[in-house]
Amino acid sequence: MRKRFEQQLGLGQLPIEATYIDPKSKNALDQLLAALKAIYCNKKYNEEIFRILEDHINSGKKNTGRTGMDLWSIFVLAQVRLCLNLSYDVLHDLANNHHNMRCLMGVEKGFGYERIEFEYQNIYDNVTLLSDEMVWKLNQVILNFGHGEVFKKKEHTALRLKSDSFVVESNVHFPTDYNLLWDCTRKCIGTVSRLLNKHKNIEGWRKIGNWNTEMKSLMRNLGQANRSGGKNKKEKVVSCAEKYLNKARLLLRKLNEEKPTFPITDMGDLALIITLEHFMKLLEKHIDLVDRRILKGEIIPHEEKMFSVFETYTEWITKGKMNPSVELGKKLNITTDQWGLIVDYQIMDGQQDRDIVVEMADRILAEYKVASWSFDKGYWLKETKEILQLEVAQVIIPKLGKRNKKEEEEEHSRSFKKLKNKHSAIESNINELEHRGLDRCPDRSYAHFKRYIGLGVCAYNLKKIGKQILKMEREALEAVPKQFRKAA
Repeated sequence: MRKRFEQQLGLGQLPIEATYIDPKSKNALDQLLAALKAIYCNKKYNEEIFRILEDHINSGKKNTGRTGMDLWSIFVLAQVRLCLNLSYDVLHDLANNHHNMRCLMGVEKGFGYERIEFEYQNIYDNVTLLSDEMVWKLNQVILNFGHGEVFKKKEHTALRLKSDSFVVESNVHFPTDYNLLWDCTRKCIGTVSRLLNKHKNIEGWRKIGNWNTEMKSLMRNLGQANRSGGKNKKEKVVSCAEKYLNKARLLLRKLNEEKPTFPITDMGDLALIITLEHFMKLLEKHIDLVDRRILKGEIIPHEEKMFSVFETYTEWITKGKMNPSVELGKKLNITTDQWGLIVDYQIMDGQQDRDIVVEMADRILAEYKVASWSFDKGYWLKETKEILQLEVAQVIIPKLGKRNKKEEEEEHSRSFKKLKNKHSAIESNINELEHRGLDRCPDRSYAHFKRYIGLGVCAYNLKKIGKQILKMEREALEAVPKQFRKAA
């Protein structure tokens, strides 16, 4: 059963409360650690954090057996990874060698005592236990701590909000129908190879390596023909596509004939067969797409296209910008307050900005009192603005299109222009979020994508809170006369 943290200090173990963080530091890691330390030392919020972690990670497990990594260490490691936008390899190195981080995790010991060290797989397995639902709840606790204990928000103080969206990219290559067809073929061939390695008695696949080489060569030939110019380009492309498709169809036919003969002796074999069937369906789909587009000259409808055979949730997003003109991933909407904290975030599933305003307002207005709320033109809908104005005193949404006289007067009023000019501050929040790891998600699957975004938002909020904590400590230190500072 996992513990919250080690209640009783071992020999040489340094207490978490004694972790020293230099108030003059402007390092992102020190700012994060300052916020984590403050939450740990606050009994109320400490209890809330551990209750959420226990409810989700320990749920349904017996109170016996090996303890595993404690919950506090899992929480710290997950936040450090996103705050610094680290790979698991670098996180592993920091977990074993960064003194302040180990002190805050409660695993650092004095000189001469046996060190506690973490294995790479141990860190990966434990950090991935977190879910997006749990991270959302953790972020609410972090927000309450920041508002109440650090920025000293009064209970009756209304928030001044800003909302905007940006794209968090998936970890995918640029998609074309013929390179996605190659992805399908190599995964089919790779899955069969794993079955061959496990069951030496499978026949008929002596030249499996040749299948892989020929398919890759034909895919490259088609790509080269598409990129090059010259006379008879269209005929060259069609010729290369025909050879590529003929080979792909031969592979698909062979897979359909041989699949019933593959042995299923355990759950591992069953998993491989299910994987093979999945990629065979995608192989058939992309054979059809390449055939229709290149050989038959059809325009493929957008809804039929796929942009990754691995991260199937990926969307093709065009936002009308010069660079990048196209982004592959999911749009993320964030709402920040006057202190720069993110009070709400939402992954947009094929939605435009204007589609989510009412849903977002329902969540936020149920929790907070809002004095003003600003958006850009992409959120404009007359009905939406009228609904928001029932609850929010000042709603700033510049109209998309021609304005009538009343709208012209409103948008040229002093208060409207002042809040509209302040709205651009959210761009710096988005830029910082991208530095917290939300430029491109390296994690696989949609569930991990959602968790990654939630952890990025939590790390961003913690860093903002930690920065304010260190600023207050620095100001308190500067208020002490120089001759007494060392003693203080």
